[in-house]
Amino acid sequence: MLLAVLLLRPNTPASPDALIDLLWPQGPPASATANLQSYVADLRRMLHSTALSGQQRIVTTRGGYLLTVEPDELDAAVFERLAADGQRHHAEGRFAAAADALLRALALWRGGVLDGLALPEAIRLEAGRLEELRLAAMEDAFDARLGLGAHVELVTELLTSTTRHPLRERLWGQLMLALYRSGRRAEALDAYQRCSRLLRQELDVRPGRALEELHQRLAADLEVPLTGATGTPSPTPRQLPADISAFTGRAAHLRRLGAVAAGHGDRPTATAMAITGTAGVGKTTLAVRWAHHVADQFPDGQLFLNLRGFDPSGPPLTSVEAIRVLLEALGVPPHRIPATAEGQVGLYRSTLAGKRVLLLLDNARDAEQVRPLMPGTSASLAVITSRDRLIGLAATEAAQIMPVDLPDAGEARRLLAARIGEHRVLEEPLAADEIVEFCARLPLALAIAAAYACAHPGLSLTTLADQLRSSAGALTALTGDDAATDLRRVFLWSYRALSPAAAELFALLGLHPGTDIGAPAITSLAGLSAAAVRGLLRELSGANLLTEHAPGRYTCHDLLRAYARELAGDPHRRHLRPAAERRLVGHYLHTAHAAALLLNPHRDAASPAPAPEGVTPERLDAPEQALSWFKAEHNNLLDTVELAAATGGDLHAGQLAGTLTNYLDRNGYWQDLVAVHRAALRTARRLADPVAEAHAHRGLGLAYASVGHLDEAPAHYQAALDLYERAGDHVGQAHTHRNVAWVHGRQSDHLEALRHSESALALFRETGHRAGEANSLNAVGWYSALLGRHRQALAHCLEALEKLQALGHRTGEAYAWDSLGYIHGHLGDHAQAVTCFEYAVALFRETHDRYCLADVLTHLGDAQHDTGDRRAARAAWHEAGEILDQLRHPDGEAVRAKLRRLDHPPLVGS
Repeated sequence: MLLAVLLLRPNTPASPDALIDLLWPQGPPASATANLQSYVADLRRMLHSTALSGQQRIVTTRGGYLLTVEPDELDAAVFERLAADGQRHHAEGRFAAAADALLRALALWRGGVLDGLALPEAIRLEAGRLEELRLAAMEDAFDARLGLGAHVELVTELLTSTTRHPLRERLWGQLMLALYRSGRRAEALDAYQRCSRLLRQELDVRPGRALEELHQRLAADLEVPLTGATGTPSPTPRQLPADISAFTGRAAHLRRLGAVAAGHGDRPTATAMAITGTAGVGKTTLAVRWAHHVADQFPDGQLFLNLRGFDPSGPPLTSVEAIRVLLEALGVPPHRIPATAEGQVGLYRSTLAGKRVLLLLDNARDAEQVRPLMPGTSASLAVITSRDRLIGLAATEAAQIMPVDLPDAGEARRLLAARIGEHRVLEEPLAADEIVEFCARLPLALAIAAAYACAHPGLSLTTLADQLRSSAGALTALTGDDAATDLRRVFLWSYRALSPAAAELFALLGLHPGTDIGAPAITSLAGLSAAAVRGLLRELSGANLLTEHAPGRYTCHDLLRAYARELAGDPHRRHLRPAAERRLVGHYLHTAHAAALLLNPHRDAASPAPAPEGVTPERLDAPEQALSWFKAEHNNLLDTVELAAATGGDLHAGQLAGTLTNYLDRNGYWQDLVAVHRAALRTARRLADPVAEAHAHRGLGLAYASVGHLDEAPAHYQAALDLYERAGDHVGQAHTHRNVAWVHGRQSDHLEALRHSESALALFRETGHRAGEANSLNAVGWYSALLGRHRQALAHCLEALEKLQALGHRTGEAYAWDSLGYIHGHLGDHAQAVTCFEYAVALFRETHDRYCLADVLTHLGDAQHDTGDRRAARAAWHEAGEILDQLRHPDGEAVRAKLRRLDHPPLVGS
């Protein structure tokens, strides 16, 4: 069977997945991949002797396994070539040459296609195609021999053929003609009667027009054609829809399509190209524009067929319905179209054989619908547009897939200008950009907005933008006059094509507040298993309702997101929303809690309540993973704090804000830190929870102090101290004293900073908080050093370092090394100071604390400068300045001043 499959698609890669599906149509065993590899190895050994020197018969490529066959090695390929030659000779009136080619083609047949094998559906279609080609070649051979006058000798053969194939009217016509030319007119008329009775009994139809006309001529003893061919040639089909003059952009896509059509010589590089993308992205417009450009490269015709895969006018066309339409467009009389699907596919591909035809198959539902419509020869090209990704078509038909995404902002702006006039866009560029943004850069939405602007030429773009913004919603504002320009209807066609489970998941995604979402969060949102969700995500991605823009992360454009939100707000889903929102918040809270502990194992935070049923928090095993997760989910986490606060999850909003504090602070996201703790403060007050309110005030104090708003931070810290004291939370008081000390230190009030550090130390010792005690010891030493008490400071910081190292507190250890570097520098040991700062730099790199890294790099540069190592100092200050500039921190100017002084030292005496 494997050899048969590869031979039916010679010199074309077949993917392992496609081969497994064909070899085990009822479902593959667990060992299918290993079995396939074993079969391929066996085949390689068996076919080795038949390969040319230095070549392999079966080659492994990126696309799968490929069986190499020379042009005249495969009997099926030779047959098709000879049959096409015979048809061409016959059309030119060269009956002898036609008969010779066709009889040589038929002589290659030694039985049915792949006799004795149980064939899967895809292979049966190919076998049916070859069988139909054989029958057509046999009929063509009879015609050629009739043209040579071999009437008498053909009677017996035609009697046998009509017995074997009683529903093929062309054979009956040839038999009637052979009998008539042999002087057996009565038998010729009787043959018609037998055919007529048989068609009526079997199919309840009358003979076709061609056979009836032949019967009438024979009955009247009028002149009859030389051969069995009847009728007049059909005109070459030119069915492309009108091109759109306002088309713009998509240059890269047009180049790729052009490369496929150009191919090698007179043959495309592929027989199928699928243009895929979400609803309204402009797939059909692109395909039609390109088809008009290359129409002259397909002299035998250009066919266009709307397959109605996603269409309000009715259900999708079946493959059988589509093939009948295409056959009739190609000039095949209805009476010649076989009754069976296999016969129709065979006739369709036979009709295309030897021709260069462009097939534009628009709005395909899926690969199964279009697979039988693929041309059987490489001279023709099928271009398919679909909202489905058509991955199956690439696997089984070697189709090239070209995804079409939203245009960028510039191209979308040019599209708008092309439709409404460039002068209007140039006159109001800001309003034009706002319209583009409101339309989410979706070409269909831009076309609707442009049509409205054109219908109201006196309306300014600013007024139009205001109307769009003030409407009930984007989907309401962007509604055209018919179903094809009503965005809700357009999206609905895709939505209705989904399985119920996938449709429900898409609606649930409307509850997510962010613009992208990871697969694990989707799993928790749905409350399903990861395996089930993977299948549903494949379906949604395949339907182009979601895009996997990064591995495991999904998004869609703003208008689809708005549609999902509408679905999520549907009244019949109202009872499902609270549980789904709790699962989503629970997922982010529990994963963020674990990530925060990985970044700072010594943070003081109570574990959140058990996650709701159906939540599967992500597993993170290392600080690097935790940091990567926080970065990927940054905006989602901020939005989820607001979601929790807006949906009654007040406790969770505060807890989630707390888990974000270290990450946001270390990476300089202080404005975001302000936002989440403001939300946390609102929810804590609603809960009347003094400790939660104190946590929020402390977070706000940290955020304001970090961005340099030192006048706003003290009030929040004082509120936190009062609340912690009222609640009897000594650890909370101690942490706040340390924070207040840092603010006083920033204000150069080192004595007050030392007093608060000593208060923190006493409270931590009282509560047995070892990490807090060690960090406070370091703070006491640091502020003592700033007050000039260097020996006393050294003792405190060395004790702190020892305790922090024993605890494995890497961040605290980094702070201690920084303090020791400062102290040694002021004691005159600059080399030791450099060593201490280098330890601190290494640790802050390890803990990914960017602000503290910049701070210590500045200290390291100072120490290196003191040792006379200007080059090292420059490197350290330069890196510190770059980090502070990235963080937009005001300390960056002080570092730049150091670099300027290094480059332009002040003159002596100045």
